[in-house]
Amino acid sequence: MRSNPIKTLLIWLIIFVGFAIILNFLGQEKGIVELPFSEFYELSNKGVVQKIIISGKDIKGEFKTEFVKNGKNYKNFKTKLPYDDPELVRELTEKGIIVESKPKQVMWSIIVGYLPWVIMLGLFWFFFIRQISAGQREAIKFGKSRVKILKETKPQVTFQDVAGCEEAKEELKEVIEFLRNPEKFTKIGARIPKGVLLVGPPGTGKTLLAKAVAGEADVPFLSISGSEFVELFVGVGAARVRDLFEQAKRNAPCIVFIDEIDAVGRLRGAGLGGGHDEREQTLNQLLVEMDGFDTSEGIIVMAATNRPDILDPALLRPGRFDRQIVVPRPDVKGREEILKIHTRNIPLAEDVNLKVIAQQTPGFSGADLANLVNEAALLAARRGRDKVAAQDFEEAKDKVLMGIARRSMVMSEEDKKRIAYHEAGHALVSKFTPGSDPVHKVTIIPRGRALGATQQLPEQDRYIYSKSYLVNQLRVLLGGRAAEKIVFGEETTGAADDLMRATEIA
Repeated sequence: MRSNPIKTLLIWLIIFVGFAIILNFLGQEKGIVELPFSEFYELSNKGVVQKIIISGKDIKGEFKTEFVKNGKNYKNFKTKLPYDDPELVRELTEKGIIVESKPKQVMWSIIVGYLPWVIMLGLFWFFFIRQISAGQREAIKFGKSRVKILKETKPQVTFQDVAGCEEAKEELKEVIEFLRNPEKFTKIGARIPKGVLLVGPPGTGKTLLAKAVAGEADVPFLSISGSEFVELFVGVGAARVRDLFEQAKRNAPCIVFIDEIDAVGRLRGAGLGGGHDEREQTLNQLLVEMDGFDTSEGIIVMAATNRPDILDPALLRPGRFDRQIVVPRPDVKGREEILKIHTRNIPLAEDVNLKVIAQQTPGFSGADLANLVNEAALLAARRGRDKVAAQDFEEAKDKVLMGIARRSMVMSEEDKKRIAYHEAGHALVSKFTPGSDPVHKVTIIPRGRALGATQQLPEQDRYIYSKSYLVNQLRVLLGGRAAEKIVFGEETTGAADDLMRATEIA
Protein backbone atom coordinates (compact mmCIF):
# COMPACT_ATOMS: atom_id res chain seq x y z
CA MET A 1 0.00 0.00 0.00
CA ARG A 2 1.44 3.36 -1.03
CA SER A 3 1.75 5.98 1.69
CA ASN A 4 0.20 9.38 1.26
CA PRO A 5 3.07 11.90 0.74
CA ILE A 6 1.03 14.79 2.19
CA LYS A 7 0.27 12.78 5.33
CA THR A 8 3.94 11.81 5.68
CA LEU A 9 5.01 15.44 5.29
CA LEU A 10 2.58 16.58 7.99
CA ILE A 11 3.86 13.92 10.41
CA TRP A 12 7.46 15.02 9.93
CA LEU A 13 6.45 18.68 10.26
CA ILE A 14 4.74 17.97 13.58
CA ILE A 15 7.83 16.09 14.80
CA PHE A 16 10.07 18.99 13.81
CA VAL A 17 7.89 21.61 15.56
CA GLY A 18 7.71 19.46 18.69
CA PHE A 19 11.48 19.03 18.70
CA ALA A 20 11.98 22.79 18.34
CA ILE A 21 9.61 23.45 21.26
CA ILE A 22 11.45 20.93 23.47
CA LEU A 23 14.82 22.40 22.49
CA ASN A 24 13.61 25.88 23.34
CA PHE A 25 12.21 24.67 26.66
CA LEU A 26 15.46 22.93 27.62
CA GLY A 27 17.44 26.00 26.67
CA GLN A 28 15.59 28.12 29.19
CA GLU A 29 17.28 28.42 32.61
CA LYS A 30 14.93 27.96 35.56
CA GLY A 31 14.98 30.11 38.70
CA ILE A 32 16.76 33.00 36.97
CA VAL A 33 15.22 36.42 36.59
CA GLU A 34 16.30 38.66 33.72
CA LEU A 35 16.96 42.23 34.83
CA PRO A 36 17.54 45.40 32.86
CA PHE A 37 21.10 46.68 33.34
CA SER A 38 19.85 49.81 35.09
CA GLU A 39 18.03 47.72 37.70
CA PHE A 40 21.10 45.51 38.16
CA TYR A 41 23.27 48.57 38.66
CA GLU A 42 20.85 49.96 41.21
CA LEU A 43 20.71 46.66 43.15
CA SER A 44 24.53 46.45 43.17
CA ASN A 45 24.64 49.91 44.79
CA LYS A 46 22.20 48.69 47.44
CA GLY A 47 24.46 45.76 48.32
CA VAL A 48 21.93 43.11 47.28
CA VAL A 49 24.28 41.42 44.75
CA GLN A 50 26.80 38.90 46.09
CA LYS A 51 28.53 37.53 42.96
CA ILE A 52 28.59 37.99 39.17
CA ILE A 53 30.12 36.07 36.24
CA ILE A 54 30.92 38.10 33.11
CA SER A 55 30.93 36.25 29.74
CA GLY A 56 31.27 38.69 26.88
CA LYS A 57 28.31 41.03 27.31
CA ASP A 58 26.32 38.48 29.29
CA ILE A 59 26.28 38.83 33.10
CA LYS A 60 24.99 36.16 35.45
CA GLY A 61 24.97 36.54 39.20
CA GLU A 62 23.66 35.60 42.65
CA PHE A 63 21.72 37.61 45.21
CA LYS A 64 22.81 37.64 48.86
CA THR A 65 19.30 36.80 49.84
CA GLU A 66 16.28 35.74 47.77
CA PHE A 67 15.06 38.56 45.60
CA VAL A 68 11.32 39.00 45.18
CA LYS A 69 9.92 40.17 41.83
CA ASN A 70 6.37 39.83 40.51
CA GLY A 71 5.47 37.68 43.49
CA LYS A 72 8.26 35.14 42.85
CA ASN A 73 11.50 34.51 44.74
CA TYR A 74 14.75 34.39 42.78
CA LYS A 75 18.26 33.51 43.89
CA ASN A 76 19.98 34.11 40.53
CA PHE A 77 19.70 36.75 37.82
CA LYS A 78 21.09 37.65 34.40
CA THR A 79 21.49 40.83 32.42
CA LYS A 80 23.40 42.27 29.47
CA LEU A 81 25.99 44.99 29.21
CA PRO A 82 24.70 47.78 26.98
CA TYR A 83 28.26 48.95 26.24
CA ASP A 84 31.88 48.16 27.14
CA ASP A 85 32.82 49.90 30.44
CA PRO A 86 36.39 49.13 31.67
CA GLU A 87 35.64 50.87 34.99
CA LEU A 88 32.66 48.64 35.79
CA VAL A 89 34.67 45.71 37.21
CA ARG A 90 36.72 47.99 39.52
CA GLU A 91 33.59 49.79 40.68
CA LEU A 92 31.78 46.51 41.50
CA THR A 93 34.74 45.00 43.38
CA GLU A 94 34.97 48.13 45.49
CA LYS A 95 31.36 47.44 46.54
CA GLY A 96 32.37 43.99 47.77
CA ILE A 97 30.87 42.05 44.86
CA ILE A 98 32.79 38.97 43.75
CA VAL A 99 33.54 39.32 40.03
CA GLU A 100 34.52 36.34 37.84
CA SER A 101 35.12 36.16 34.12
CA LYS A 102 34.44 33.25 31.72
CA PRO A 103 34.88 33.03 27.95
CA LYS A 104 31.66 33.16 25.98
CA GLN A 105 30.25 29.75 25.04
CA VAL A 106 30.44 30.23 21.29
CA MET A 107 29.81 26.56 20.42
CA TRP A 108 26.51 26.39 22.25
CA SER A 109 25.35 29.61 20.61
CA ILE A 110 26.24 28.17 17.21
CA ILE A 111 24.38 24.94 17.98
CA VAL A 112 21.26 26.76 19.18
CA GLY A 113 21.33 29.16 16.22
CA TYR A 114 21.99 26.69 13.43
CA LEU A 115 20.34 23.48 14.67
CA PRO A 116 16.85 24.36 13.34
CA TRP A 117 18.32 25.05 9.89
CA VAL A 118 20.28 21.80 9.96
CA ILE A 119 17.09 19.92 10.84
CA MET A 120 15.16 21.62 8.01
CA LEU A 121 17.92 20.86 5.49
CA GLY A 122 18.00 17.27 6.71
CA LEU A 123 14.26 16.91 6.22
CA PHE A 124 14.49 18.51 2.77
CA TRP A 125 17.29 16.15 1.77
CA PHE A 126 15.32 13.18 3.11
CA PHE A 127 12.27 14.02 1.01
CA PHE A 128 14.46 14.89 -2.00
CA ILE A 129 16.11 11.45 -1.94
CA ARG A 130 12.72 9.81 -1.58
CA GLN A 131 11.40 11.73 -4.57
CA ILE A 132 14.40 10.66 -6.66
CA SER A 133 13.82 7.05 -5.68
CA ALA A 134 10.14 7.38 -6.50
CA GLY A 135 11.04 9.07 -9.78
CA GLN A 136 13.26 6.13 -10.72
CA ARG A 137 10.36 3.79 -10.05
CA GLU A 138 8.03 5.99 -12.07
CA ALA A 139 10.55 6.21 -14.91
CA ILE A 140 9.93 2.53 -15.60
CA LYS A 141 6.23 3.27 -15.99
CA PHE A 142 7.04 6.45 -17.93
CA GLY A 143 8.64 4.36 -20.66
CA LYS A 144 5.54 2.21 -21.04
CA SER A 145 3.56 2.88 -24.19
CA ARG A 146 0.00 4.13 -23.76
CA VAL A 147 -1.31 1.69 -26.32
CA LYS A 148 -4.99 0.73 -26.26
CA ILE A 149 -5.40 -3.00 -26.79
CA LEU A 150 -8.75 -4.22 -28.08
CA LYS A 151 -8.28 -7.93 -27.47
CA GLU A 152 -10.71 -9.47 -25.08
CA THR A 153 -13.46 -7.31 -26.51
CA LYS A 154 -12.32 -7.61 -30.11
CA PRO A 155 -13.38 -4.82 -32.46
CA GLN A 156 -16.92 -5.28 -33.65
CA VAL A 157 -16.21 -2.99 -36.60
CA THR A 158 -16.14 -4.80 -39.94
CA PHE A 159 -16.14 -3.80 -43.60
CA GLN A 160 -19.94 -3.60 -43.41
CA ASP A 161 -19.47 -0.52 -41.20
CA VAL A 162 -17.16 1.18 -43.70
CA ALA A 163 -18.32 2.78 -46.94
CA GLY A 164 -17.11 5.28 -49.48
CA CYS A 165 -13.66 3.71 -49.95
CA GLU A 166 -14.21 0.50 -51.88
CA GLU A 167 -10.77 0.56 -53.53
CA ALA A 168 -9.04 0.85 -50.15
CA LYS A 169 -11.09 -2.07 -48.84
CA GLU A 170 -10.03 -4.19 -51.80
CA GLU A 171 -6.37 -3.38 -51.16
CA LEU A 172 -6.66 -4.43 -47.54
CA LYS A 173 -8.40 -7.72 -48.16
CA GLU A 174 -5.09 -9.51 -48.80
CA VAL A 175 -3.83 -8.23 -45.41
CA ILE A 176 -6.91 -9.79 -43.82
CA GLU A 177 -6.34 -13.01 -45.71
CA PHE A 178 -2.73 -13.12 -44.52
CA LEU A 179 -3.76 -12.69 -40.89
CA ARG A 180 -6.38 -15.42 -41.28
CA ASN A 181 -4.28 -17.88 -43.30
CA PRO A 182 -0.58 -16.90 -43.42
CA GLU A 183 0.48 -20.34 -44.78
CA LYS A 184 -1.26 -19.57 -48.06
CA PHE A 185 1.32 -16.83 -48.73
CA THR A 186 4.42 -18.21 -47.05
CA LYS A 187 4.36 -21.59 -48.80
CA ILE A 188 4.94 -19.97 -52.19
CA GLY A 189 7.49 -17.46 -50.84
CA ALA A 190 5.22 -14.40 -50.95
CA ARG A 191 5.97 -11.60 -48.50
CA ILE A 192 3.12 -9.57 -47.17
CA PRO A 193 3.85 -5.84 -46.63
CA LYS A 194 5.09 -5.08 -43.12
CA GLY A 195 3.45 -1.68 -43.03
CA VAL A 196 0.37 -0.14 -44.59
CA LEU A 197 0.06 3.66 -44.64
CA LEU A 198 -3.45 5.08 -44.97
CA VAL A 199 -3.34 8.50 -46.59
CA GLY A 200 -6.26 10.88 -46.86
CA PRO A 201 -7.91 14.08 -45.63
CA PRO A 202 -9.20 14.27 -42.04
CA GLY A 203 -12.47 12.51 -41.35
CA THR A 204 -12.39 10.07 -44.28
CA GLY A 205 -12.38 6.99 -42.04
CA LYS A 206 -8.73 5.91 -41.88
CA THR A 207 -8.93 4.81 -38.24
CA LEU A 208 -12.28 3.13 -38.82
CA LEU A 209 -10.82 1.25 -41.79
CA ALA A 210 -7.90 -0.03 -39.68
CA LYS A 211 -10.31 -1.24 -36.99
CA ALA A 212 -12.40 -2.95 -39.67
CA VAL A 213 -9.33 -4.85 -40.90
CA ALA A 214 -8.70 -6.13 -37.35
CA GLY A 215 -12.39 -6.97 -36.98
CA GLU A 216 -12.49 -8.88 -40.25
CA ALA A 217 -9.32 -10.81 -39.41
CA ASP A 218 -10.54 -11.37 -35.82
CA VAL A 219 -7.19 -10.36 -34.27
CA PRO A 220 -6.23 -7.94 -31.46
CA PHE A 221 -6.02 -4.27 -32.39
CA LEU A 222 -3.28 -2.19 -30.72
CA SER A 223 -3.97 1.51 -31.22
CA ILE A 224 -1.79 4.50 -30.26
CA SER A 225 -1.42 8.10 -31.42
CA GLY A 226 1.89 9.35 -32.76
CA SER A 227 1.86 12.27 -30.34
CA GLU A 228 1.80 9.85 -27.35
CA PHE A 229 5.35 8.71 -28.12
CA VAL A 230 7.04 12.09 -27.77
CA GLU A 231 7.65 13.51 -24.28
CA LEU A 232 9.78 16.23 -22.73
CA PHE A 233 12.48 13.79 -21.60
CA VAL A 234 14.84 12.35 -24.16
CA GLY A 235 14.62 8.57 -24.49
CA VAL A 236 11.04 8.14 -23.30
CA GLY A 237 9.63 7.96 -26.84
CA ALA A 238 12.12 5.30 -27.89
CA ALA A 239 11.29 3.27 -24.76
CA ARG A 240 7.60 3.46 -25.58
CA VAL A 241 8.22 2.26 -29.13
CA ARG A 242 10.14 -0.74 -27.79
CA ASP A 243 7.36 -1.50 -25.31
CA LEU A 244 4.72 -1.18 -28.06
CA PHE A 245 6.38 -3.83 -30.22
CA GLU A 246 7.00 -6.09 -27.22
CA GLN A 247 3.27 -5.99 -26.50
CA ALA A 248 2.56 -6.64 -30.18
CA LYS A 249 4.75 -9.77 -30.13
CA ARG A 250 2.95 -11.01 -27.02
CA ASN A 251 -0.43 -10.50 -28.73
CA ALA A 252 0.54 -11.75 -32.21
CA PRO A 253 -1.08 -12.14 -34.64
CA CYS A 254 -2.31 -8.58 -34.34
CA ILE A 255 -2.53 -5.16 -35.97
CA VAL A 256 -0.53 -2.21 -34.62
CA PHE A 257 -2.17 1.06 -35.62
CA ILE A 258 -0.34 4.39 -35.22
CA ASP A 259 -2.67 7.33 -35.78
CA GLU A 260 -1.26 10.70 -36.90
CA ILE A 261 2.14 9.18 -37.53
CA ASP A 262 3.40 12.51 -38.91
CA ALA A 263 3.73 13.63 -35.25
CA VAL A 264 6.67 11.24 -34.85
CA GLY A 265 7.63 10.41 -38.45
CA ARG A 266 8.42 13.90 -39.68
CA LEU A 267 11.45 14.37 -41.93
CA ARG A 268 14.63 14.26 -39.83
CA GLY A 269 16.94 17.26 -39.67
CA ALA A 270 14.09 19.79 -39.73
CA GLY A 271 14.07 20.42 -35.97
CA LEU A 272 16.35 22.58 -33.87
CA GLY A 273 17.47 19.66 -31.74
CA GLY A 274 19.48 17.94 -34.47
CA GLY A 275 20.41 14.31 -33.87
CA HIS A 276 19.62 14.59 -30.16
CA ASP A 277 16.05 15.62 -30.74
CA GLU A 278 13.62 13.40 -28.85
CA ARG A 279 11.33 13.02 -31.86
CA GLU A 280 14.20 11.90 -34.06
CA GLN A 281 15.32 9.29 -31.53
CA THR A 282 11.75 8.00 -31.38
CA LEU A 283 11.64 7.78 -35.19
CA ASN A 284 15.00 5.98 -35.28
CA GLN A 285 13.71 3.41 -32.79
CA LEU A 286 10.52 2.94 -34.83
CA LEU A 287 12.62 2.24 -37.94
CA VAL A 288 14.74 -0.26 -36.02
CA GLU A 289 11.70 -2.07 -34.62
CA MET A 290 10.05 -2.33 -38.05
CA ASP A 291 13.24 -3.92 -39.37
CA GLY A 292 13.48 -6.21 -36.35
CA PHE A 293 10.36 -8.34 -36.82
CA ASP A 294 9.31 -10.71 -39.55
CA THR A 295 5.85 -10.80 -41.12
CA SER A 296 5.76 -14.49 -40.25
CA GLU A 297 5.20 -13.36 -36.65
CA GLY A 298 1.78 -12.13 -37.71
CA ILE A 299 2.27 -8.43 -36.91
CA ILE A 300 0.96 -5.87 -39.38
CA VAL A 301 1.76 -2.20 -38.74
CA MET A 302 -0.82 0.25 -40.03
CA ALA A 303 -0.59 4.03 -39.78
CA ALA A 304 -2.66 7.02 -40.82
CA THR A 305 -1.70 10.53 -41.90
CA ASN A 306 -3.06 13.44 -43.87
CA ARG A 307 0.45 14.80 -44.50
CA PRO A 308 2.45 12.13 -46.37
CA ASP A 309 4.67 14.81 -47.93
CA ILE A 310 6.41 15.57 -44.61
CA LEU A 311 7.19 11.95 -43.66
CA ASP A 312 10.78 10.77 -43.57
CA PRO A 313 11.70 8.81 -46.75
CA ALA A 314 13.25 6.05 -44.62
CA LEU A 315 9.79 5.37 -43.21
CA LEU A 316 8.29 4.86 -46.66
CA ARG A 317 10.92 2.62 -48.23
CA PRO A 318 10.17 -1.04 -49.07
CA GLY A 319 10.27 -3.22 -45.97
CA ARG A 320 8.60 -0.63 -43.77
CA PHE A 321 5.53 1.32 -44.89
CA ASP A 322 5.92 0.01 -48.41
CA ARG A 323 2.23 0.16 -49.29
CA GLN A 324 0.32 3.43 -49.36
CA ILE A 325 -3.45 3.30 -49.66
CA VAL A 326 -5.31 6.51 -50.44
CA VAL A 327 -8.59 7.06 -48.57
CA PRO A 328 -10.22 9.99 -50.44
CA ARG A 329 -13.38 11.90 -49.73
CA PRO A 330 -16.38 9.82 -50.82
CA ASP A 331 -18.19 10.45 -54.11
CA VAL A 332 -21.97 10.76 -54.31
CA LYS A 333 -22.48 6.99 -54.25
CA GLY A 334 -20.10 6.62 -51.32
CA ARG A 335 -21.86 9.39 -49.42
CA GLU A 336 -25.19 7.64 -49.88
CA GLU A 337 -23.74 4.39 -48.52
CA ILE A 338 -22.21 6.24 -45.54
CA LEU A 339 -25.57 7.88 -44.81
CA LYS A 340 -27.22 4.46 -44.85
CA ILE A 341 -24.73 3.20 -42.26
CA HIS A 342 -25.21 6.17 -39.92
CA THR A 343 -29.01 6.10 -40.20
CA ARG A 344 -29.37 2.35 -39.54
CA ASN A 345 -30.55 2.96 -35.98
CA ILE A 346 -32.36 6.26 -36.64
CA PRO A 347 -36.07 6.28 -37.59
CA LEU A 348 -36.51 8.30 -40.78
CA ALA A 349 -39.66 9.98 -42.05
CA GLU A 350 -41.03 9.02 -45.45
CA ASP A 351 -39.91 12.29 -47.06
CA VAL A 352 -36.22 11.58 -46.38
CA ASN A 353 -34.28 10.62 -49.51
CA LEU A 354 -30.67 9.71 -48.70
CA LYS A 355 -29.69 9.88 -52.37
CA VAL A 356 -30.81 13.53 -52.55
CA ILE A 357 -28.98 14.34 -49.31
CA ALA A 358 -25.85 12.71 -50.75
CA GLN A 359 -26.16 14.89 -53.88
CA GLN A 360 -26.56 18.00 -51.70
CA THR A 361 -23.40 17.34 -49.67
CA PRO A 362 -20.47 17.43 -52.14
CA GLY A 363 -17.08 17.48 -50.45
CA PHE A 364 -18.41 16.03 -47.18
CA SER A 365 -16.21 13.43 -45.51
CA GLY A 366 -17.50 10.45 -43.56
CA ALA A 367 -17.10 12.36 -40.30
CA ASP A 368 -19.02 15.33 -41.74
CA LEU A 369 -21.89 13.05 -42.76
CA ALA A 370 -21.95 11.42 -39.32
CA ASN A 371 -22.14 14.88 -37.78
CA LEU A 372 -24.93 15.85 -40.21
CA VAL A 373 -27.04 12.82 -39.25
CA ASN A 374 -26.47 13.48 -35.54
CA GLU A 375 -27.43 17.17 -35.85
CA ALA A 376 -30.62 16.21 -37.72
CA ALA A 377 -31.52 13.68 -35.02
CA LEU A 378 -30.91 16.29 -32.30
CA LEU A 379 -33.17 18.79 -34.10
CA ALA A 380 -35.93 16.19 -34.41
CA ALA A 381 -35.66 15.25 -30.73
CA ARG A 382 -35.69 18.92 -29.74
CA ARG A 383 -38.96 19.37 -31.62
CA GLY A 384 -40.52 16.30 -30.03
CA ARG A 385 -40.68 14.21 -33.21
CA ASP A 386 -40.53 10.43 -33.33
CA LYS A 387 -38.80 10.40 -36.72
CA VAL A 388 -36.19 12.53 -38.43
CA ALA A 389 -37.69 14.46 -41.36
CA ALA A 390 -36.16 15.96 -44.50
CA GLN A 391 -36.57 19.44 -42.97
CA ASP A 392 -34.33 18.37 -40.08
CA PHE A 393 -31.62 17.27 -42.50
CA GLU A 394 -31.94 20.53 -44.43
CA GLU A 395 -31.55 22.67 -41.31
CA ALA A 396 -28.74 20.47 -40.03
CA LYS A 397 -26.91 20.93 -43.36
CA ASP A 398 -27.28 24.71 -43.11
CA LYS A 399 -25.97 24.59 -39.55
CA VAL A 400 -22.93 22.49 -40.56
CA LEU A 401 -22.13 24.58 -43.63
CA MET A 402 -22.98 28.10 -42.48
CA GLY A 403 -23.32 27.99 -38.69
CA ILE A 404 -26.16 28.50 -36.22
CA ALA A 405 -28.98 30.84 -37.26
CA ARG A 406 -28.79 34.13 -35.35
CA ARG A 407 -32.53 34.80 -35.27
CA SER A 408 -32.28 37.12 -32.27
CA MET A 409 -29.99 39.53 -34.12
CA VAL A 410 -31.64 42.95 -34.60
CA MET A 411 -30.96 44.72 -37.94
CA SER A 412 -32.40 47.89 -39.39
CA GLU A 413 -34.68 47.74 -42.42
CA GLU A 414 -32.01 49.50 -44.49
CA ASP A 415 -29.44 46.79 -43.68
CA LYS A 416 -31.93 44.03 -44.45
CA LYS A 417 -32.70 45.65 -47.79
CA ARG A 418 -29.01 45.91 -48.71
CA ILE A 419 -28.39 42.29 -47.76
CA ALA A 420 -31.44 41.13 -49.76
CA TYR A 421 -30.27 42.95 -52.92
CA HIS A 422 -26.75 41.63 -52.36
CA GLU A 423 -27.90 37.99 -52.21
CA ALA A 424 -30.31 38.56 -55.10
CA GLY A 425 -27.33 39.76 -57.16
CA HIS A 426 -25.54 36.45 -56.54
CA ALA A 427 -28.65 34.46 -57.48
CA LEU A 428 -29.38 36.45 -60.68
CA VAL A 429 -25.83 36.22 -61.99
CA SER A 430 -25.81 32.48 -61.26
CA LYS A 431 -29.15 32.04 -63.03
CA PHE A 432 -28.03 33.75 -66.24
CA THR A 433 -24.46 32.43 -66.32
CA PRO A 434 -24.19 29.28 -68.47
CA GLY A 435 -22.37 26.40 -66.80
CA SER A 436 -22.78 27.82 -63.30
CA ASP A 437 -23.88 25.57 -60.45
CA PRO A 438 -27.62 25.88 -59.79
CA VAL A 439 -28.81 27.93 -56.83
CA HIS A 440 -30.16 25.75 -54.02
CA LYS A 441 -31.09 28.33 -51.39
CA VAL A 442 -31.02 32.10 -50.81
CA THR A 443 -31.42 33.47 -47.28
CA ILE A 444 -30.92 36.72 -45.44
CA ILE A 445 -31.10 35.05 -42.01
CA PRO A 446 -27.71 35.67 -40.34
CA ARG A 447 -25.73 32.47 -39.74
CA GLY A 448 -22.31 32.39 -38.08
CA ARG A 449 -20.39 35.44 -39.30
CA ALA A 450 -22.44 35.79 -42.51
CA LEU A 451 -25.44 38.12 -42.65
CA GLY A 452 -26.91 36.24 -45.61
CA ALA A 453 -26.04 33.43 -47.98
CA THR A 454 -26.63 32.16 -51.51
CA GLN A 455 -26.02 28.41 -51.60
CA GLN A 456 -25.10 26.68 -54.84
CA LEU A 457 -24.97 22.92 -55.19
CA PRO A 458 -23.20 21.24 -58.12
CA GLU A 459 -25.20 18.65 -60.04
CA GLN A 460 -22.28 16.23 -59.86
CA ASP A 461 -18.91 15.88 -58.14
CA ARG A 462 -16.12 17.85 -59.77
CA TYR A 463 -12.49 16.73 -59.67
CA ILE A 464 -11.01 19.22 -62.14
CA TYR A 465 -12.07 22.76 -62.96
CA SER A 466 -11.99 24.43 -66.35
CA LYS A 467 -11.06 28.07 -66.86
CA SER A 468 -14.61 28.94 -67.93
CA TYR A 469 -16.03 27.38 -64.77
CA LEU A 470 -13.67 29.40 -62.57
CA VAL A 471 -14.54 32.61 -64.46
CA ASN A 472 -18.24 31.87 -63.90
CA GLN A 473 -17.49 31.43 -60.21
CA LEU A 474 -15.84 34.86 -60.14
CA ARG A 475 -18.89 36.40 -61.82
CA VAL A 476 -21.26 34.91 -59.25
CA LEU A 477 -19.06 36.01 -56.34
CA LEU A 478 -18.91 39.60 -57.59
CA GLY A 479 -22.61 39.69 -58.49
CA GLY A 480 -23.66 40.77 -55.01
CA ARG A 481 -21.20 43.67 -54.98
CA ALA A 482 -22.39 44.75 -58.43
CA ALA A 483 -26.04 44.70 -57.29
CA GLU A 484 -25.21 46.99 -54.36
CA LYS A 485 -23.45 49.39 -56.73
CA ILE A 486 -26.40 49.48 -59.17
CA VAL A 487 -29.21 49.84 -56.60
CA PHE A 488 -27.56 51.98 -53.89
CA GLY A 489 -24.75 53.65 -55.81
CA GLU A 490 -22.07 52.35 -53.46
CA GLU A 491 -20.69 49.10 -52.06
CA THR A 492 -20.57 47.93 -48.43
CA THR A 493 -18.24 45.75 -46.41
CA GLY A 494 -20.72 42.88 -46.83
CA ALA A 495 -18.79 41.81 -49.92
CA ALA A 496 -15.50 41.31 -48.00
CA ASP A 497 -15.79 37.51 -47.90
CA ASP A 498 -16.77 37.43 -51.58
CA LEU A 499 -13.64 39.40 -52.49
CA MET A 500 -11.43 37.06 -50.44
CA ARG A 501 -12.84 33.96 -52.13
CA ALA A 502 -12.61 35.61 -55.57
CA THR A 503 -8.96 36.46 -54.89
CA GLU A 504 -8.24 32.83 -53.98
CA ILE A 505 -9.80 31.62 -57.24
CA ALA A 506 -8.00 34.25 -59.31
